[in-house]
Amino acid sequence: MTVRKAIGRAWIGIAAALALASGAAAGPSEKVSFSIIKTGDRLSPESMLFQGGGKAKVEVVYSAILVRHGGQDFLFDTGLGARIDDQYARDMPGWKRRFFYYDKPIVPARAQLAKAGVPAVRRIVLSHSHWDHASGVVDFPGAEVWVSPPERALIAKAGHGADNVWPSQVGDPRLIWKSIDFSSGPYLGFERSLDVYGDGTVVLVPQYGHTAGSVGMFVTTSSGRRFFFCGDTVWSAAAIDAGRPKFWLARTLVDADAGMTLSQVRRMTALHRRDPGLTFVPAHDGRVQARLGYFPAWVE
Repeated sequence: MTVRKAIGRAWIGIAAALALASGAAAGPSEKVSFSIIKTGDRLSPESMLFQGGGKAKVEVVYSAILVRHGGQDFLFDTGLGARIDDQYARDMPGWKRRFFYYDKPIVPARAQLAKAGVPAVRRIVLSHSHWDHASGVVDFPGAEVWVSPPERALIAKAGHGADNVWPSQVGDPRLIWKSIDFSSGPYLGFERSLDVYGDGTVVLVPQYGHTAGSVGMFVTTSSGRRFFFCGDTVWSAAAIDAGRPKFWLARTLVDADAGMTLSQVRRMTALHRRDPGLTFVPAHDGRVQARLGYFPAWVE
């Protein structure tokens, strides 16, 4: 190999590393799309969702995100599952029921997939392990469940009323847990990431704060549209625009580390200003999700 060729190859490697660090993604070789599976909802005053919100009632949704990459599907969260009534009766502390509840009917993700003829997924990624995100895990026996290492430690300590991590949802010894290895380097201002398919289309990032191991997910669809699914770091995209935390009572009850959660909100606010083409999708924001459409509709 000549010295010129060696130098050329070295520069190619450096350029690739810089592209990953800056969040640049290669064009997808597989078709990439997602569908939002709405499993339930309720209404809430916007003022309860974030500091400075209005008095009008808005829809709070409980959803699972079905991501399709080529011929592979996985779920990001599960929404409310088939056993939610029993899980709620067992493990929701009585004093919290006035704050955290759901309206009927419930249509679990597994039932919606089966009705549409979509096979049950073999992989689930949890943004975090709270009751309204992990309820449907047990509806997919044999699926591999991905969580961050700090979240896995939290799940291992699940107990009745233990900050909404419920044994009835995560205690089945047959569940297959996998710790996410954030080994893909920096991505769009996050210090670490995991490029799930190696092509930049689905990237997981640690977003610790709301729980000890909360995770966010970037998706770039085949059309080039870009989305960030930010779990419960915020409950409304309007909070990102304003850089505001949850309502004080809400963050006291649900945010494991309110200060760290607010720092994640501000990180997203800065990202939104740098990249206004990126669509933020909080886990419970009915306005954002309704605009994108619900399963069986797909966003491509």
